[in-house]
Amino acid sequence: MLLVAFLGKQDTLPEGFVYAKTIIPDLEVELRYYSVNNFVGDTIAGYHANTLILTQKTVQALKLVQQELQEQNLCLKVFDGYRPQRAVNHFMAWAKDLNDTINKQQFYPEVQKQHLFREEYIATRSGHSRGSTVDLTIIDGNTGEDLDMGSPYDFFGKPSWVHYEKLTPEQQQNRQLLQRLMLKHGFRNYTREWWHFTLKDEPFPKTYFDFEIR
Repeated sequence: MLLVAFLGKQDTLPEGFVYAKTIIPDLEVELRYYSVNNFVGDTIAGYHANTLILTQKTVQALKLVQQELQEQNLCLKVFDGYRPQRAVNHFMAWAKDLNDTINKQQFYPEVQKQHLFREEYIATRSGHSRGSTVDLTIIDGNTGEDLDMGSPYDFFGKPSWVHYEKLTPEQQQNRQLLQRLMLKHGFRNYTREWWHFTLKDEPFPKTYFDFEIR
């Protein structure tokens, strides 16, 4: 396991990384950790712009998913991609502060904060820091509205599990579409988060990066 901090020029990325919109210009990006609309309720360390960074191999695979969706007048919207290790550290510090539960009702109403590590919602290392993991959903190409997936992004609980049983037929269909296309184009899923995918053939499987998002 290797942790790499990259301290080059602001507009320079480590070799193998790209700004996603240089390859997929029409990709919708809403980095939740650059905003306060997340389970912490604050902008997260290392996020200084709504700029999606990923490994080039990951973006090339996402482009194929985007092209298939556009045939149905649908598009991808990405909530998170590369995540600096310092952001993961921010999550860990937040999770240990049991008095800070400002967004509990919205994001983890049924889970006690002291159990977030045990339930594997918070970890000391994240695949996102390797640069080939993405959190995303599908939006309507006309309205820009998210398709109904049956739970919000980053909701900690069973409604976010891929095969949650209490979904409407429409919600099931939307989840299945996302799962099918992502797996078809070389990603593996995480069964407890319908939005979470990692490139199977990721280029940095044991390297955790810590350069900032600008």
